[in-house]
Amino acid sequence: MPRAASITIKDVAREAGVSVASVSRVMNGHDNVQAETRARIQAVIERMRYSPHLGARELITRRSRIIGVLLPDLHGEFFSELIRGIDTAARERKLHLLLSSAHGDAAEMVAAIQSMRGRVEGLLIMAPHLDASGISERLSEPVPMVFMNSRVEGGLPSVSIDSYSGARAMVRHLVSCGHRTIAHISGPADNFDSHERRRGYEDELAASLPGARALILPGDFGEASGHAAGCALAARSPRPDAVFAANDMMAIGALSAFGSQGLEVPRDIAIAGFDDIPLAAFVRPALTTARVHIAELGRLALRRVVAAIELALGQPLDEPGDLAPDCLTLQPEPVVRQSCGARLAGPLNEK
Repeated sequence: MPRAASITIKDVAREAGVSVASVSRVMNGHDNVQAETRARIQAVIERMRYSPHLGARELITRRSRIIGVLLPDLHGEFFSELIRGIDTAARERKLHLLLSSAHGDAAEMVAAIQSMRGRVEGLLIMAPHLDASGISERLSEPVPMVFMNSRVEGGLPSVSIDSYSGARAMVRHLVSCGHRTIAHISGPADNFDSHERRRGYEDELAASLPGARALILPGDFGEASGHAAGCALAARSPRPDAVFAANDMMAIGALSAFGSQGLEVPRDIAIAGFDDIPLAAFVRPALTTARVHIAELGRLALRRVVAAIELALGQPLDEPGDLAPDCLTLQPEPVVRQSCGARLAGPLNEK
């Protein structure tokens, strides 16, 4: 049995053989629980010495209607789209947002969370550089939270992109276009999404082109790093046939570099990105990429944290499916435009 200090409402529900919502209703004195079930839950609570955290009790009497949002950065179209999705869902529920950036630092992330306590009802956290369970364990008191695109274990609620499968799909598409030497511009080494996309690139390269050598250039998800990688690739002899960049911003930077070096995309070198930020459709040639539905990621995360708050309050869930399963994974969709050279291999499915 877990130690008393670490026991959660999920532990009580599991031991009693009931839902988390039933335990929450009993804890908050609601009548809509059968007497036999109520007695069983109360017996488990007493035996496990479970006590709800202070934050949950505060929520019952004082509603701020504010959701804290902690992101690794606020720059770029990805975060703009993500915030737009969160904000749209929040306004539909008459909620407000308190926004902060932790710059990928664990101590700063925990400090930002602690500073929001008492001011927010729940937290949305994107921490791709950090271990989500480590963040949760370092809090003095728990608070309803949902992680986005983070390294999550132990049943913490999360909404994530399947970066690994998306990367494999993009490499597989480049191979289908006839490309046989494919380079990769990776993201930061300590970033979870970057790691998964690099792993997908390497695994699909080995599966689709047995014996092909991986060529990986470092990047940081920014345009400048993509431009630097693009210049390095343009100078290689022989050049690769194609490039898969771990995000669209680096792909756009590389696209600019190829143009400055006199290369024509996709005739001389093809390129594909990841995310499908709004700008991807408007660069020339238009960028082939993996569509993530960034705003939808934010909208779903907001719905899940609202469900977590409702559980803490012992209220019936507005959308019962919003907390099941613990980890909700979104599948990227390939978007084929001009930059990949599909026109050279067959009909173009342009979007």
